[in-house]
Amino acid sequence: MPSSASHQIADEVLSKTNTRAVGVAPGGHEIQIQYRTLSLHVDSYVEGKPKPDQVQTADPASALRQIDVHQLPVQEVYTRFSTSPTLGLESDAVDRRSKSAKNVISSPPTQYWRKGLNYVFGGFNFLMWIAFIVTVLSYEPLGGSNPAAFNLGVAVLLLLVIIISSTFYALVDWHASRIMNSIKTLIAEDASVIRNGQHQAIPARDLVVGDIVTLSMGDRVPADLRLVQISSDVRFDRSLLTGESDMIPGTLDATSHNALETRNLALTSTFVVQGTCTGVVFAIGDKTVMGRIVAMSGKGKLELTTVQREIWFFTKIISTLALGLFCLALIVWAAWLRKSFPGFETASAAIVNSIGCLTAFVPQGLPVCVALSLTIVAKRMAKRNVLVKNLATIETLGCMSVLCSDKTGTLTVGKMSVQNIAFVDAEFGVQDIKGRLSVEGNTEAPAAFTGLHMVARLCNSAKFDSATAHLSVEERQVKGDATDTAVLRFAEELSIPSLALSTPALLGAYDKFFEIPFNSKNKWMLTAVRRHDAPVVHATSEPDTWMLVKGAPDILFRKCMDVMKADGTTTPFTPAIRSSIYALQERWSSEGQRVLALCRRPLDELNIERDMSANDLEELMHSQMRGLTLVGLVGIRDPPRPDVPDAVSTIRRAGVRVFMVTGDFKLTAVAIARQVGIITQEKVDTLEDMRASGVSKRYLTVKASLMKPSEDDGDRALVLTGDDIETLEEADWNAVVGNYTEIVFARTTPEQKLKIVESTKARGDNTVAVTGDGVNDAPALKAADIGVAMGAGSDVAKEAASMILLNNDFTSIVVAIEMGRLVFDNLKKVIIYLMPAGSYSEFVPVFCNTFLGMQLALSSYLQVCFCITNDVIMSISLMYEKPEADLMRRKPRNARTDRLTNWQFFAQVYLFIGLMMWPCAMSMWFLFMKQQGLGFYDVILVYNKWTGGFKGYTIDQLTDFVNVGQCIYYVTLVFMQYGALLATRNRRVSLLQSNPLWGPRRNLVVPLGMVATALVAVVNLYGPGLQKVFDTTPIPGMFWGIPFAFALGILAVDELRKLLVRTYPDVSAIALRFCERSR
Repeated sequence: MPSSASHQIADEVLSKTNTRAVGVAPGGHEIQIQYRTLSLHVDSYVEGKPKPDQVQTADPASALRQIDVHQLPVQEVYTRFSTSPTLGLESDAVDRRSKSAKNVISSPPTQYWRKGLNYVFGGFNFLMWIAFIVTVLSYEPLGGSNPAAFNLGVAVLLLLVIIISSTFYALVDWHASRIMNSIKTLIAEDASVIRNGQHQAIPARDLVVGDIVTLSMGDRVPADLRLVQISSDVRFDRSLLTGESDMIPGTLDATSHNALETRNLALTSTFVVQGTCTGVVFAIGDKTVMGRIVAMSGKGKLELTTVQREIWFFTKIISTLALGLFCLALIVWAAWLRKSFPGFETASAAIVNSIGCLTAFVPQGLPVCVALSLTIVAKRMAKRNVLVKNLATIETLGCMSVLCSDKTGTLTVGKMSVQNIAFVDAEFGVQDIKGRLSVEGNTEAPAAFTGLHMVARLCNSAKFDSATAHLSVEERQVKGDATDTAVLRFAEELSIPSLALSTPALLGAYDKFFEIPFNSKNKWMLTAVRRHDAPVVHATSEPDTWMLVKGAPDILFRKCMDVMKADGTTTPFTPAIRSSIYALQERWSSEGQRVLALCRRPLDELNIERDMSANDLEELMHSQMRGLTLVGLVGIRDPPRPDVPDAVSTIRRAGVRVFMVTGDFKLTAVAIARQVGIITQEKVDTLEDMRASGVSKRYLTVKASLMKPSEDDGDRALVLTGDDIETLEEADWNAVVGNYTEIVFARTTPEQKLKIVESTKARGDNTVAVTGDGVNDAPALKAADIGVAMGAGSDVAKEAASMILLNNDFTSIVVAIEMGRLVFDNLKKVIIYLMPAGSYSEFVPVFCNTFLGMQLALSSYLQVCFCITNDVIMSISLMYEKPEADLMRRKPRNARTDRLTNWQFFAQVYLFIGLMMWPCAMSMWFLFMKQQGLGFYDVILVYNKWTGGFKGYTIDQLTDFVNVGQCIYYVTLVFMQYGALLATRNRRVSLLQSNPLWGPRRNLVVPLGMVATALVAVVNLYGPGLQKVFDTTPIPGMFWGIPFAFALGILAVDELRKLLVRTYPDVSAIALRFCERSR
């Protein structure tokens, strides 16, 4: 079990390179580079062999060179660290050593200067800096002897915008970091140690040097350990350090002088992927290899998330357009207007007016909404106890089209219990055994229970936590997988007086001298035991040495020669008996039970020497895995989680196919799949049925990206076993992925699970998510677009996954999918809302001023103010929108082809909403001018004629007309945005069914935003200081009311579009396409 610090810091050093859970991304190999560098330094030290007094310890490499614990014999290791192999450390020793340091790796230093620069100059802020600089230049020196205070005011406003937005980004980043760090602390990081002669589970941060740590398959190494006991098959995953995926075998003896290369050390944050081992802690915290690498690194490269890439793509388009138009406006002034119409604009005025090109096209509300949306997501995820290593995980889940789910511990509770026991000629329920056979005086107990109890209890890798030994068997804590835990509890409780069956007596009678733990390839576990204090050769008929095997029936039946009857006698394992036991297995499996076969054989005739090496023993046991006696069968039930059926149903309605990928027997897997709703069809095809149908021919000329089931074909179900997968060709995979919506993969190995994920990703443009909790799920979790691990799962699975469900709540996947879609949905709505008024309608006055010789209908100040106040306030309300009713009934978004912005989006902005807004706003400008006696051609194409005496007006009167007209244009945009916002909130549903004041679509931030923007408009027009500096002024009352009619008109037109979409979906296909693809 790891320390939480090492996990977090490794992620920090890798700098979020694992955005798709596919291992360390290119460019993010900092840890591996430092590890290899240190290894080379140590190697050169070993070869050079400098004198001890020449060794310097100032740098990490020097300290690592002095590690020699790997070269000590095992007994000397115990002596050096004053610990005992059986008792471990005593409490006093732990107390003394814990005062020096905790087993926590210090975080690498944060480069705040780089973050600060990103806050100040990132996003659209760099455009604001350009606008600020040129505005300052327009004031001084281009402003002449009497520079306009207006220009200086605009410059100050732009600087204020930069400061506020930078501060906001910093606060959001800080808040999001706090949320993510608080979630990470929820992961229980424990270590299993021996202290005071007892096995204990303690927080990994409390480990001290000299602790005896026991590790089993799936555990993360919590500190640097010197291995002192190992199983013959123990393997480590050092990929976090080395970048290499090959499993590293563990040894007791040094295999290299280099401490970083030897195999008898287990290093912090590596994993035990196979077998078991025990080690003595020789370094903790910052003194570990990982700690020293982190100290050397302290750097990270920032990678953009999926959403950030989309926003950056949009930012580049808008920024290029804005800068291009700004430069074009200045060029037109310098090359044409300045010469052809002298006096029309000074250099200072031309620059300030052209700034509208920059401010108009900058949707200042967008970066704020992106940051805010991710913060909202982080908060919601935190409430659901979901750890997201990278917020891009959420958005990717919104694109998910296939979910490959493990069964045990994911779809099921993961708390298994033995339900039935069977011998070749008898079957018993566990409750019947407890209620009848365990009673004193009962003499009906079959003698075969003695052999079954022996295999169940001794061939078991699960262990009780000694700290809970005083509790009942059901309440005790157990370290081990769910299957072994169920068998362990059953065997521990099994007590049959008539057979003198007692667990303590059994454990005291036998010593375990060899073990091959269960793994997904073999699908069995083997234990070799010897009677306590028995000689190597025993003369009596009762064997002293046994091979005990427990595992999958279909695997072990092939290795059995005899079968035990209920009375304890054996009989040959004939085809007839084999058929009857297969029938029993199928019956139990069809009820959803996992079936285990318990076998044994005596080993006395082999004369196994006590000092035989582990490798020789392993080779011997593999060679003797034959001629077994089938003792009995055990039926184990692991019920589905109660919330899973509803969650699977919701996920499927969202257009996501759910596949089950499990190592269980085919019938057991199908039975559970039916119970949770993964399989709904009565007929379930097999590989033979699929090939006989010839469906693979359909995909001979179909592109891989189009290989997906057709909605017209309905649901089809398929079950494939691991043996089937081995025979699949590319054409078969085309049929599997392209034709079936309900699939169960049974009896699969890790390699086959990986093949399933890769084959599914390669077809249909699928975004594949994989859930799992075991060591065997790790390769698939890494290969998937997104891996989801359960909080109760193994550390290996958590490391490989992108998201961890800390409370093991499968329904959190539904929430994550919904939120991923909601984030993308709301961001599109924000852009649809911002662009028509915030860019299009603001740019038109600049265009008319530069190219059509009209006075600026919207001042630079009002443009900037509109972007940073009205737009931001109103767009924030969209981020609080609830999911639309059909959000989880839409098809998944294709992450490879569907962009945040596309041509439909720009058509929606500039040819639909925008085409209604700017003519309305401009008409108010011309209407006011008409009321002052200035017709259309008295306002447009005027250029330098707009001066004192024009149409009989003084320059002060003309200037006042422009100031009032600009404020009218501004107010018109403010209130028209009300209609645009209400129209943008929903794609299809009428406002009458989704108003923001009450009901399921209630969003009180909308009316609050409307009130706030109206108040901003009042302050702008009536604020004395603003009137003096920025020439704002009150406007006639009628111009406060007419814009509401425009807003109502925009809303009415969009309501008509929605009505057409709802009523005539086929006829209105174009409108629907624009609506769906642009939003």
